[in-house]
Amino acid sequence: MCGIAGVVTRGSTPPRELIGAMCDAMRHRGPDGEGIYIEPGVGLGMRRLAVLDLVTGDQPVANESGTVHAVFNGEIYNYRELRAELAAKGHRLRGTGDSEVIARLYEEHGLAFLSRLNGMFAIALWDSALKRLLLARDRMGIKPLYYSLHGGSVWFASEVKCILAGGGSARAIDPLGVDQLLTFEYTASPTTLFEDVRKLPPGAWLTVSGGKLHHGRFWSLPAAAPNTVSDVTELADRVRQTLLAAVRRQLASDVPLGAFLSGGIDSSILVAAMKEVSPAAPLTFSIGFGDPTYSELRHARAVAAYCGTRHHEQILTPDYLSLLPEVISQLDQPIADFSVFPTLLVARMARRRVTVALGGDGGDELFGGYDTYRADRLSARLLDWQPAPLRAAAEWLARSLPLGKGKRGLANELRRFLEGARLPSDWQHLRWMVFLREAQRERLYTREFRSQVAGATEGLVRAVLEDGGADRLGAQMRCDLRLYLPEDILAKVDAMSMASSLEARVPYLDNEVVDLALSIPSQLKVRGGVRKWILKRAFAGSLPPAVLARGKEGFSMPMKQWLAHEWNGLMHELLSPGSLAADGLFDGRYVQRLMREHESGAHNHSHLLWALMVFQLWRDRFKAGTELPGVESHAA
Repeated sequence: MCGIAGVVTRGSTPPRELIGAMCDAMRHRGPDGEGIYIEPGVGLGMRRLAVLDLVTGDQPVANESGTVHAVFNGEIYNYRELRAELAAKGHRLRGTGDSEVIARLYEEHGLAFLSRLNGMFAIALWDSALKRLLLARDRMGIKPLYYSLHGGSVWFASEVKCILAGGGSARAIDPLGVDQLLTFEYTASPTTLFEDVRKLPPGAWLTVSGGKLHHGRFWSLPAAAPNTVSDVTELADRVRQTLLAAVRRQLASDVPLGAFLSGGIDSSILVAAMKEVSPAAPLTFSIGFGDPTYSELRHARAVAAYCGTRHHEQILTPDYLSLLPEVISQLDQPIADFSVFPTLLVARMARRRVTVALGGDGGDELFGGYDTYRADRLSARLLDWQPAPLRAAAEWLARSLPLGKGKRGLANELRRFLEGARLPSDWQHLRWMVFLREAQRERLYTREFRSQVAGATEGLVRAVLEDGGADRLGAQMRCDLRLYLPEDILAKVDAMSMASSLEARVPYLDNEVVDLALSIPSQLKVRGGVRKWILKRAFAGSLPPAVLARGKEGFSMPMKQWLAHEWNGLMHELLSPGSLAADGLFDGRYVQRLMREHESGAHNHSHLLWALMVFQLWRDRFKAGTELPGVESHAA
C-alpha cells in the first residue's frame, strides 16, 4: 500500500527533486519509505506503507532485464498463484510479496496482464524499450489515480495535490465538476474540479507513447442478462463460500490487521466471516456519538460479543471544526458527503492498533441494500403513474410537515421521497442522491455558469442509467456500482484511511465475489421487501436473526443542526455575497435565502449548503496554490 506519482516528458530527464516534491505531498500515504526511478523522458515515484514483504518489498520494481519499471498502490490478493506461475516460467523473484509480479506479468502478457489481477490497485509502468507509460486502475475503482496534460508533459498521481506540487496543472476550475459536486456531492470520472486534471475511470488503462495518449478498458460491468437459479440453497452456499474465500485472501498481511464494525449487516457478516476463517479472534473497531439517532454502537457491541472479537470502541465528542482543514486537505477532489468526518475518526482510532482494516463497502450495491431500491419500488406502485399536478400537491403537503431533529424521521423521509418523485422518470432511482434540483439550479447559478453546464449532468445520468437488458432493480444497482460506490464511498474511505496511514480493504469487491453477485437475479437480492435476501440466507447460521433483520443506517452527522447553530458563523463567512462573487458562479442573494430558510427550520438545505461550503473551502486552499510552497521551483 502506498501512493504513486510521476511525469512523462518530451525526452528530458525529470529532476529528482521534482518527483520528490510530488511524493512529499502524500507522505501520509506511505510513511515507511520512498522510491524513485528516473531516466530520460520519465520519472516514477512512490511512498510506501509497508504491509507485505517488509524487508524486500520496496518499489519501484523491475523485470530481470531492467527494461520495465513499475510503481503501484494497493494489494494483489492472488499474488501467490501469480508468483508460482511466473517462477514456473523461469522468472527470478527476490522477495515474497505482490509488487514484483507486476513487471513480470506485463513482460509475459502485455496489457492483457491487467485482467489477471485480483485486487485493488493503481499502477504506473514504464516500458523503456517502447518508451511507453501505462496507467491502470482496478476494476471497481477502489484505489484512485489522477492524470494531467500540462506544459507538454503528462503527470499522474494517487492524489491531485501531488500533481499540483509538481506544477502539473494550470488550476483552472472545471464548471462541470462544480455542477456535479453540488448535484451529487462528488465528481464522476473522468471529471474533477480542475479542467486539466482527469480521474482514470475504474477498470481503465491509459498509455502515453510518442506524445500520444490511448485509452481502453480491461474490465467493464458485464452485459446484464436474465438469469435463472434452480437451487437457491446451493446458490446461498456459493455466496457464503465465495465471500469466505475472499476474506481469507484479504487477511494476508505481515502487520497487525482488524476490521471496521458499524453494527450494520455488511460489516457484521464480514466479522463473522473473519472469525470463521482465522484462528485468532478478530480485532474490531467502532465509534459512537452522543446523539443516539446517529449512533449504532449498541448494535456493534452485540455483534462483537456474539463473534468473540477483541473489540475497541470510542464515543466521540470532538471539535469537528478543528478537523475541517485536514479533511479539506485530504479531499483535494472534494466530496460533500457528511460521513467523511466519522470515516476519518474511525480510521484514526483503528490505526493506533493496526495497519490494515477490512470494511464492508460494496455489499449494498452488489446485494441490494439501499433504501433507494425500496423507495423506487414504492414510487412505481404509488406515484409514477399519477399526473404531475397531483405529485406536486403531495410534495407541497409534505413540505408543511415539521422537520425532525434526529437523523431520521417520517417528515424528513417523506419530503425526500416526494421531492424525488417530481424528478424526470429516468432519475427516479437517484431521488435520495440528488441534492440540487433543476429549479434550484436555475436560481443558484449565474447565467454564464448555467450556459457552461446546460444538460451535462442530465446526460451523465442518462448514460449511466441506460443499461439495456437489466431489470429496473438490476439497473439501479449497476448505476450505484458505476457512480456512487467508486466516486463517493470508495474515494472517501481511501482518502480518510490513507490520511491516517491505514490500509482499508474491501472483501465484498473481490473479483470472485463481484462476478458471482452480478450473476444473481435481482429478485433474489430484494425478495418480498427483504433487502440482501440471498446474502442474509447465506450467513443465516453465523449471526443472530435480529442482526440480519436490521435496516440500513449508514454513517452520517447532524449537519443540519450544525449549520443552524454551531457552524452558522462559518457558513455565513464562506457563503457571504463577497466570497461567492469571487468566481462568478453563484447568485449570492439566492444563497442568502437558502440559509434563512434552513435557519428557520422551514427547509433542510444542509446538503446543498454544505456542498457550497466545501467548494469554497477547497477553492481557497487549492486554486491559488498557497497550500504548496515551492511549487514554482519544482515545476518542470
